[in-house]
Amino acid sequence: MAATDENLQVKTDAAPPGTTPPEPPSGPVAAPRAGMPRWLPRAMVLALALIACFQLGSWAFHQVTGLLINVLIAFFLALAIEPAVSWMAARGMRRGLATGLVFLGVMIATAGFVFLLSSMLAGQVVDMVEDFPKYLDQLISWVNTTFHTDLSRVEVQDSLLHSDWLQKYVQNSATGVLDVSGQVLGALFQLLTITLFSFYFAADGPRLRRALCSVLPPAKQAEVVRAWEIAVDKTGGYLYSRGLMALISGIAHYILLQALGVPYAPVLAVWVGLVSQFIPTIGTYLAGALPMLIAFTVDPWYALWVLVFVVVYQQFENYMLQPKLTAKTVDIHPAVAFGSVIVGTALLGAVGALIAIPAVATLQAFLGAYVKRYDVTDDPRVQGRRRRGGAPPLARMRRALKGPNHPDAASAAGTDADAEARESEEP
Repeated sequence: MAATDENLQVKTDAAPPGTTPPEPPSGPVAAPRAGMPRWLPRAMVLALALIACFQLGSWAFHQVTGLLINVLIAFFLALAIEPAVSWMAARGMRRGLATGLVFLGVMIATAGFVFLLSSMLAGQVVDMVEDFPKYLDQLISWVNTTFHTDLSRVEVQDSLLHSDWLQKYVQNSATGVLDVSGQVLGALFQLLTITLFSFYFAADGPRLRRALCSVLPPAKQAEVVRAWEIAVDKTGGYLYSRGLMALISGIAHYILLQALGVPYAPVLAVWVGLVSQFIPTIGTYLAGALPMLIAFTVDPWYALWVLVFVVVYQQFENYMLQPKLTAKTVDIHPAVAFGSVIVGTALLGAVGALIAIPAVATLQAFLGAYVKRYDVTDDPRVQGRRRRGGAPPLARMRRALKGPNHPDAASAAGTDADAEARESEEP
């Protein structure tokens, strides 16, 4: 029955014989509506999840940036004391005890230097406060003589004490005491963090190397140990160069301060040497400010002489002493050393400037052990020499000015031709 209905339907739809079948309707045919792809919602959720993870990671990285910088400083400090700790450990002493003794020696030396410097500075500040009226009288006398004025010390003191800027300065200083206290506590906590991490890195150095090598194949373990040794050597060389420059700077400033008769010349010389070499960027200005202040208590003109000497010696150190000495001890080009300090300062500030040179020296030495090198061709252009037989440019210019008919020009031309012929005959 179903088949009969289908046949009737087919006959009904078919066109009768002898007639033209109807044309299909003209115009665009509406396509069936396509739904949203099934993968699109998943892709959108995945993209949002990746963006959220990136934002969370970026936020977390910015939050722990300070801790990462402290760990980096501690690692380089551990590399610096590694030779001393290893030397004592090789003679039977436990590494923890050896590390503690090294840190104890450094702390005692630092505390002694700070105590001597603080006592000296306190005494000089008291002397300056007591002698301030005398300096003020000398200044007022010079102003009255030079500019034909009639000033007195009482008027100047009253104008200073009742000035608006002094009152504002006292108010700002009172409100900034809490900020200064917070900064001091933060600096102490940062120093404690660096000390603890550097102690653990130095005391557990072999254990740390074993833990790192345990997750690497044997072929890579030797490279890690080699990189560690190179880092220790280069960091030690950098500290050696800094210590040598601190010694030279201290001796030079001691001679100047002793010649001027400035008190506490040995302590000031040690201050200038250490601060100028181990505090990047602003260390030179901090180091020179204190000797100028002490020299001012003896004679104001002495402070000017100290300033001139600090500026001149700094230029000598930057352009002559430091590039050569750093290049010899750390074994990097002076231009690379200077550029690494600039890049390190731009990335990490003063910390980057301090560790830039040993880090670059370590990387350069490590890459140099694995980069394949070839023999350099003996081409004069590569060696920086002039080709044989060719006359210098100045001689050629002289011959051109004399003209081709000059006898010297003819003889020189013959000499050049003979030299070219000899070159062509050589194999």
